[in-house]
Amino acid sequence: MHAQIVLFDGFDPLDAIAPFEVLYAGGVASDGAVSVELVSAEGPREVVSGTGGLALRATAALDPGRAGLVLVPGASGRIGEPGEVPDADEEEDAEAGDGRRDEFIPVLLGRTLDTDLPKLLRAAMENPEVTVSTVCGGSLVLAMAGLLEGRHATTHHLGLDMLDATGVHAVNARVVDDGDLITGSSVTSGLDLALYLLEREVGPQIAHAVEELFGHERRGTVWRNQGPTAAAF
Repeated sequence: MHAQIVLFDGFDPLDAIAPFEVLYAGGVASDGAVSVELVSAEGPREVVSGTGGLALRATAALDPGRAGLVLVPGASGRIGEPGEVPDADEEEDAEAGDGRRDEFIPVLLGRTLDTDLPKLLRAAMENPEVTVSTVCGGSLVLAMAGLLEGRHATTHHLGLDMLDATGVHAVNARVVDDGDLITGSSVTSGLDLALYLLEREVGPQIAHAVEELFGHERRGTVWRNQGPTAAAF
């Protein structure tokens, strides 16, 4: 399985790095059955995250025709020019929990609509040999591009209403498996999502070995649209 982790201006670093490390370790544990790279819609370039100006290098262009996995992270930071680092007052406001940071994240995610990313993601979702996955606000990138209507997905709990408003069946779960669409909820869910992908695509023994290596136990039940609906408590 080859995994392409998509970077865009303002991405959340942990949304990308946590799955990258898990999947890379899965490749080592499986003797090369898993490979992973960082990509962007524009091709090789330095991509500045939304957290403190931290940059990662995309080494290739997103290729929707390549079989395997495409993973889309969410965003972090404040409104500004791509790569703009928030000033001290803005950082203090966000840390104080004044609510303004949450209002800005959809705007940062919405900037991806002005790039080639939606077109590439649509092609990836139409490819039967590709599984698309997201962490945190990554599902909102797909939803705002009109790619998730009628699907089951999750995102950060503060974005569930927005996900629902785009015609998505929003599920308040840590990880949601909707077939060729696997979504994770909050930032740290990237660890759980990537371990689940290893289990699903490569096998539980590989996933368990990486889980032990990282000292991280997955949380929650992976939600699937299967079985009877639970009665109200």
